[in-house]
Amino acid sequence: MSLRWLAFPILLLSGLLVMGLAVSGFALLLAYPNLPSIDALSDYQPKVPLRIYTADGTLIGEFGEERRSVVRIDSVPDLVKNAIISAEDERFYQHAGVDYIGVLRAGYSNLIAGGTRQGASTITMQVARNFFLSSEKTVTRKLYEALLAFRIEASLSKDQILEVYINQIYLGQRSYGFAAAAQIYFGKTLQQLSPAEAAMLAGLPKAPSSYNPVVNPKRAKQRQLYVLRRMHDLGYLDDIRFAEAQKAQLAVKHEINDYGVHAEFVAEMVRQMLFERYPDDIYTRGFRVYTTILKSDQEAAYQAARKNLVAYDRRHGYRGPERYAELTGEGDDAYEDALSDATDSDDIYAGLVLDANPKQVKVFRRGGETISVTGDGLKFAARALDDKAAPNKRIRRGAVVRISKDEKGAWQIVQLPDAETAFLSISPQDGSIRALVGGFDFSRNKYNHVTQAWRQPGSGFKPFIYSAALEKGFTPATVVNDAPVVVDPFLTGGQVWEPKNYDGKYEGPMRLRTGLAKSKNMVSIRVLQAIGTQYAQDYVTRFGFDADKHPPYLTMALGAGSVTLWQMARAYSVFANGGFKIEPYLVAKIVDDRGNVLAQAQPQQAGDESLRVIDARNAFLMDSMMHDVVRAGTATGAKVLGRQDLAGKTGTTNDFVDAWFNGYQPSLVGIAWVGFDQPRRLGNGETGGSTSLPLWVGYMARALNGVPESFMPVPDGVVSIKVNESGRQSADGKPEFFLRETLPPEGTQSESGARAPD
Repeated sequence: MSLRWLAFPILLLSGLLVMGLAVSGFALLLAYPNLPSIDALSDYQPKVPLRIYTADGTLIGEFGEERRSVVRIDSVPDLVKNAIISAEDERFYQHAGVDYIGVLRAGYSNLIAGGTRQGASTITMQVARNFFLSSEKTVTRKLYEALLAFRIEASLSKDQILEVYINQIYLGQRSYGFAAAAQIYFGKTLQQLSPAEAAMLAGLPKAPSSYNPVVNPKRAKQRQLYVLRRMHDLGYLDDIRFAEAQKAQLAVKHEINDYGVHAEFVAEMVRQMLFERYPDDIYTRGFRVYTTILKSDQEAAYQAARKNLVAYDRRHGYRGPERYAELTGEGDDAYEDALSDATDSDDIYAGLVLDANPKQVKVFRRGGETISVTGDGLKFAARALDDKAAPNKRIRRGAVVRISKDEKGAWQIVQLPDAETAFLSISPQDGSIRALVGGFDFSRNKYNHVTQAWRQPGSGFKPFIYSAALEKGFTPATVVNDAPVVVDPFLTGGQVWEPKNYDGKYEGPMRLRTGLAKSKNMVSIRVLQAIGTQYAQDYVTRFGFDADKHPPYLTMALGAGSVTLWQMARAYSVFANGGFKIEPYLVAKIVDDRGNVLAQAQPQQAGDESLRVIDARNAFLMDSMMHDVVRAGTATGAKVLGRQDLAGKTGTTNDFVDAWFNGYQPSLVGIAWVGFDQPRRLGNGETGGSTSLPLWVGYMARALNGVPESFMPVPDGVVSIKVNESGRQSADGKPEFFLRETLPPEGTQSESGARAPD
């Protein structure tokens, strides 16, 4: 009887078990055919962002919803694989998709822990979930996850599954995959990671937000230590490496847009070009664009542009705090809130004044650091610390100011410039752009002053008028009178015009060469008057200028039209390369994610006679005259470079609104500009030679370092003749170049020398 009572529950349980298995089997039979296809894994096509590089391979920009770098499994170091397996699935290479031992262990741990949940998802199950399923925690979803894991394991090898996982998993900071995360968090490749860094990354998949070392460094450290212990327990780290990794101090990058060089304007130009060509695929196909930019040149241009504009800004005094914050409380959180709208500009940081007096200013900097600015660091803003300073100019508690380190590493109060700047350099031989700075700070002002800003070129336009004059029979020794003129309204397109020289001085008759070197306005006006405004308007189009931007009036002689830096670089290249118009270009090559070349630049080359726009002799004489601008004219500041092969022309517009320097060496043209977006005076004395030339010099000092001097060869038909200041041949004169058919007259002349041709 007792056996009968004992047999009943056993039979009942067995029946229930059989029924359960039958129901489960039936459910599996129904569910398995409805599983999604895993073709997406077999033909894995991840979303890879557009990446833009310098010519020498430095990343300067990345665009896409997902930051991802796809790597092959055979290029992933064992250290990284072992860290991932230790953290996520220690029996990955043993199970068939579902780790039953892991499930039992997780269930036991959850039962003992009484509420602390421990998962048992394998790497294969995570791949199934990330590709095909939602993240909701239901029995149905877990069932599908397990079934998909079996199907994936039946279709792909373990290494293929791990490769997909390594490239697909989200790891915070918009990074997808371990290669991208290594770069974003540590600025390294997978091969460069240390055990401590690999463990930190391997701990992220469990909870990318909670264990993010940028956002939650303490929790990230705890998770890292757990992964290191697992690696040690599983034999992937010996005792020594384990101990070293536990103590290692990690340098985590906090700026996700930290590229190898500041070239944000370049990256945005390329993005726009690619969007026009590949609008549907630009952000997902993994295009890699190699520009013509050189890293060293771009660094030099960026630093020179910022340094020069800050120096200009300091010359015009401190304007006071940017604003005043209402402090609603004390402590770092309240101070951080007060700075929430003030973004840093590279090495110029936003700061909140906590206390201020004429001897010391305490400034809170974003991130929790409090800085004391004293001594020389207060000189620039000294007036704003005076009790007599106007309330809206005074530095006091709650003021938002800017701080930066000086050359000695000491903190100082500074300010962001109101004015703007731009710089462009290109090779005059093939048009490749070497450096491009579209403004002071792309994050503050995305307006590209190289390509978008139409500005008056001022005296920087004179060489093109002089080149036209040479075509009309003028010579560098032609004498033109530097004397006041009054111009009829019909010839200006407006009202009576009484132009003046920059310095208000008039020196009477002088040679064309001298007039260009000293940038004499009266000489340029008389030259233009002699050759005709319509002829000059037509002539300047040879250099790539738009005729409608340069009306045929005498004001053209002083650069009253409109140009861009891009146009000026192209135009000055004609003088630098011997007379050829070369189109600047920025993109050298576009490749897809597999390295296939989609487009390759076919640059023009100086020397191709089909590109010639002015005679080689004309280009040579203009080059010779612009060398004098540097040797003894308005650009003598360039002599600090200690080179004899520099030429160019300063440009200052009416009332000191725009300041330019357009200069070159036979292998490199550089155009520098400073001005305000809403045109207004830069200030008295702020000329091209004082305001923009230092930027050009700062760039060229680095770009031409180690480049040997070179000079344009003397073309056939050009001869060297000694001439005096009267523009006549003289044994006592200095040797200068002339066309054989337009030699200056012989002998002396007491009055005005050779005259402008009729």
